[in-house]
Amino acid sequence: MLDRDLAKLYGVPTSRLNEQVKRNIKRFPKDFMFHLTVEETTVLVSHSAIPSKKHLGGHLPNVFTEQGIAMLSGVLNSNQAIQVMRAFVSLRRMVITSEGLKRKIEAIEKKYDAQFKMVFTAIKQLISPAPSKKKRRIGFHKD
Repeated sequence: MLDRDLAKLYGVPTSRLNEQVKRNIKRFPKDFMFHLTVEETTVLVSHSAIPSKKHLGGHLPNVFTEQGIAMLSGVLNSNQAIQVMRAFVSLRRMVITSEGLKRKIEAIEKKYDAQFKMVFTAIKQLISPAPSKKKRRIGFHKD
């Protein structure tokens, strides 16, 4: 995520966020944070991710990875930073849980397909949306 977007999320000015990063630069190795190049910034502008280079405040933006965002929560040390981190953790947990569950069900299905065919059929029916039933007309019909 771009530094300006994270600053909005954390409720601090971008300059304050970048100031804290500079003060704690050892906490932000290249796999946690990096600077965009002029070419990358130009691509962002051309793809309308940002309106113009002026919008960046005259500097090349910092970009943070998932680990960098987590580190920012500790460096900024505010209640809003804690809430942001909780939101990211919850989101990650949901993604891992649903994907993990799906993989486990598929692995079990391959292993015990013949014995538990009825169970897997029921699970698939629960996961997939129910097909719409054709409604029967009410009353007397001359068919």
